[in-house]
Amino acid sequence: MKKWMPYLLVSPYILHFAVFVAFPVVFSVILTFHSWNIISPMRYVGLANYEHVLKDRLFWQAVWNTLRFLLVHIPLQIVLALLLAELLNRTITGAAFFRAAFFLPVIVSGVVVTILWQQLLSFNSGILNRMLTAIALPRVAWLDDPAIAMYSIAAMATWKNVGLYVILFLVGLQSVPMQYYEAADIEGASSWQKFRYITLPMINPTIFTVVVLSTISGFSLFVEPYIMTQGGPMNTTLSAVMYIYRQAFQYYHMGYSATLGFCFALIILFVVIIQRRYVEQEL
Repeated sequence: MKKWMPYLLVSPYILHFAVFVAFPVVFSVILTFHSWNIISPMRYVGLANYEHVLKDRLFWQAVWNTLRFLLVHIPLQIVLALLLAELLNRTITGAAFFRAAFFLPVIVSGVVVTILWQQLLSFNSGILNRMLTAIALPRVAWLDDPAIAMYSIAAMATWKNVGLYVILFLVGLQSVPMQYYEAADIEGASSWQKFRYITLPMINPTIFTVVVLSTISGFSLFVEPYIMTQGGPMNTTLSAVMYIYRQAFQYYHMGYSATLGFCFALIILFVVIIQRRYVEQEL
């Protein structure tokens, strides 16, 4: 083999990494110190973009909205996925069908699912409000009430993604050696004790993986509020990613948008580190 042959074989990956990963990251770092609206030349502004981030109340509201979404979405998704995985891990009729049914929303386009749920939660013509009206209950402004709009979006996101985490938990549950449960049966352990002291510690890595994946997925919240509420009402469903997108592609504040992106990435890193320490201590 020629000496240059290995370099030739890895060159597509290196080229892809350089063009689509390294260059955007480096260019984004440079942008954070500039003001640029795409049309005019970049203007150096030093740390002005970072100072603006600290004073931008709407950005911090968007971050808080995203954290509020996560506080509902992650626990709900983990509990629901683990419960469904426990049921599917047992010998039940039609287990293969239910696994496919739970996973089906994961492979459906997020835009399609969001539009369907938008119709489902419509105040005037949604199925849910029609059902409430049929049993003489008042209709609910699922997407128009500032107090519950974000929770409606969290419920929809949980429904769409829970199938993926059911599969992950199912793999984790099936990897637990049966000898532990047999020994626990001999000792007279209850179902809860077996779940608490055998199942949970053994699937600890799976739980952490699900928490991290849910967190990253939740922090990238964009399609759902963008289509269903446009960030309203009163900016209560404005996510951080949606705000960064607006700054870049609606207001053409490219430098400030890049700065927001880096600050938000640091927030995500901080939250993931806290989650890891908490999960390791609890399980």
